[in-house]
Amino acid sequence: MYNRIIAATDGSRYSKAAVDEAIKIAKASKGNLIIVSAVDINEEFESEAPELTERFERQFKAMVERITKQAKAKGVKAEGIVKIGEPYNVIISAAKAKKADLIVMGSHGRRGLSRLLMGSVTERVIGHAKCAVLVVKG
Repeated sequence: MYNRIIAATDGSRYSKAAVDEAIKIAKASKGNLIIVSAVDINEEFESEAPELTERFERQFKAMVERITKQAKAKGVKAEGIVKIGEPYNVIISAAKAKKADLIVMGSHGRRGLSRLLMGSVTERVIGHAKCAVLVVKG
């Protein structure tokens, strides 16, 4: 089974379905859940509007905290990570640092809704992950 499960989320309906599945897997395997979210702000944007970066970071932290509480209410050990950076890098780095056995994520995210296949973040995570990746359709 899985001991350390990453649930990647950006708040989209696709990632909500993935988080729900990750909670189920963590509960069934008695594993630890790590909810990961990335504030995707480029350096130019951050230098022009640093207050927006802080606002987005607060919003993502609040979202991750809600998910953490939801998981804990279902008897799952959970923690949250929010970092500023390219989403696939944040997810891969968290998986490596936490020695994850599984990454669970949606087939699309906020940026990938217009894509017919998997979103680019999902594709990149699949290509770079050292552990299993479960892609959940929304």
